[in-house]
Amino acid sequence: MKSKTLPSHSKNSYLSKRVSVSASKQASITVEASMTVPIFFLAVITLLYLMEIMAIQTAMRSGLQYAGKKAAEEAYVLTMVIPSRLEQDIVEAIGAKRLERSIVVGGRGGVRCDGSRISPRTGIGELQVIYEVRLPIPMFGLQPIKYKEKMRIKGWNGYEKAGLILDNEETVYITETGIVYHKNYHCTYLELSIHMVPSGEIGNLRNEGGGKYYPCEHCMRNGGNGVYITDTGNRYHSSLSCSGLKRTIYAVPLSEVVGKGACSRCGR
Repeated sequence: MKSKTLPSHSKNSYLSKRVSVSASKQASITVEASMTVPIFFLAVITLLYLMEIMAIQTAMRSGLQYAGKKAAEEAYVLTMVIPSRLEQDIVEAIGAKRLERSIVVGGRGGVRCDGSRISPRTGIGELQVIYEVRLPIPMFGLQPIKYKEKMRIKGWNGYEKAGLILDNEETVYITETGIVYHKNYHCTYLELSIHMVPSGEIGNLRNEGGGKYYPCEHCMRNGGNGVYITDTGNRYHSSLSCSGLKRTIYAVPLSEVVGKGACSRCGR
């Protein structure tokens, strides 16, 4: 039998087609690999940063618990919360170097406890720490993410004994100068939330009713860098022991509050 042979030009054309198809497949694989590898590394980096955020949240909560315990121990002597001291205690618990190396915006300077407060009457405090986290991935232009951790504490200053209730009559609560009575001993109108603010900012601050703050007639003879205010008052004070920051609450039978109206919040 005679073997059939392809013409030389047909053979060359066939080989060139095979080479072209093979090169096309290799190029396709190369493009897919070049796209897959960066996506894989980006996913790994994102996972690592998510784990870092969770670690930071855990550290902040632990630091706030440490600072809250110290604040509760000092509540008997110091009847208010100083945010800067809370911030120092949190940084101490976590570690300044750890915060400086973390993705917390500002490092240890990015830990803020503004808004933390404690009631001098009940000793119950609301503490919070606010911070921002920035993911260092510049290609997406991500903005910092704000986080807040909160906790409640009870100062180590004991408890007040409740008043006696005679003949099953309802007991209400009044103050020396108040014109209303309260059915709830923990009514927010009875609690004095004391804050320390810079004296230079007092002119821009307002109380809950939108009123301005004026100097206290008893203690504002000597000025200082910081003054004390309350949410419901209209005076600012230079001394934490000023009588204007104290409030005496009496538990009396409802029948003895003739002439006083019911509190708009708790008297209904």
